[in-house]
Amino acid sequence: MAEVLSCVLTPKWTVVHPAAEIRATNGPIVMAENNNVEELAVIENLVYRNPDGETMFIGRDNVFEVSSMVQAARIGNNNVFGVRCFVGPQTTVTNGCSVGVKCRATMKEVLPENVVIYGETQTRRTASEPPLIQSGQLEYLRKVLPSFHYLAKRTS
Repeated sequence: MAEVLSCVLTPKWTVVHPAAEIRATNGPIVMAENNNVEELAVIENLVYRNPDGETMFIGRDNVFEVSSMVQAARIGNNNVFGVRCFVGPQTTVTNGCSVGVKCRATMKEVLPENVVIYGETQTRRTASEPPLIQSGQLEYLRKVLPSFHYLAKRTS
């Protein structure tokens, strides 16, 4: 079953796969709708700017692929975090960004809209359009996952 630790608010239409982890280590996590958190993905709030912690905000329509690790305090809408990528706590992700397979974004920076990080050399380019929203995949998962996994009931 997925591991959700501490104060995490996930809306009704977000899919969190059974082996994913969402950790509110240094403060709460607020997630908008239609996000897909795949197997072994880890989302962790490690931001520590004040003693009470800071809220991590995640927009809508994001995909956290298998074994991705994301610690950014602010994540906009319609981003794709590739397999085994890493985004550190000092990086802010805007909208329409793609962090490729095994790529890293660890500096204190704001990723511009529609930026794509890819390849062994962490090349960066700006895409002319944001990535396609994966609503079809989410719809399929919402139908299929209940058949194969025990689903935890939402608590208000």
